[in-house]
Parts: sequence; C-alpha cells; structure tokens
Amino acid sequence: MSIVSLATAKAHMNVTEADDDTLIQGKIDAAEAHVENILGFKLASGFDGAAGVPDDVKEAVLQLTAHFYENREASLVGVTASETPFGVWALLAPYREYVF
Repeated sequence: MSIVSLATAKAHMNVTEADDDTLIQGKIDAAEAHVENILGFKLASGFDGAAGVPDDVKEAVLQLTAHFYENREASLVGVTASETPFGVWALLAPYREYVF
C-alpha cells in the first residue's frame, strides 16, 4: 500500500504524460522502502494506516521519488552536489527509531 499516490508524485514532479507511469510507480515504491529503512518501521503500521502518515514524511517520499526519477544512475558526473536543507534526513529525523 503506497502512502503517496502516482498522481501526487506526478504533480510534485510536474509530469503530465502517462508514458513513465510504471517507472514512476517503481520509484515511489523504492522511495517508500528507503524511508522505511531509515525510520526502522513500516510506514502504514507505524503511523496507524496510510492516512495517518504525517505530511513531512510524505514530503520525504516525494523528494526521494523525484530524485530517483531525475537521477537514474548511482553517481553524477561533473556536478557539485550537496544535500538540500530540510531534505529527507531532516524531515525524517523526528520519527526515526534509534536502536543500539
């Protein structure tokens, strides 16, 4: 069960065509799995259903989805990159389960 719909992700990325729908859905799935790994729990169960997932966590999924869609390789060449303030890690930090 996705917490971010295909339509929401496409609107976030300003994609209007249906050509990449399957690809984008795969990126959503990968982003949600990555967020679950960061947090240490399943999104829907950790927030009492998809409707209970906070907006900042959904924003982290959207940011990752867009990143995965725009950057389809493991590295960037010729680009100096830095993490965006209030990016994925900052959005997820309040919800992360720390286990030692």
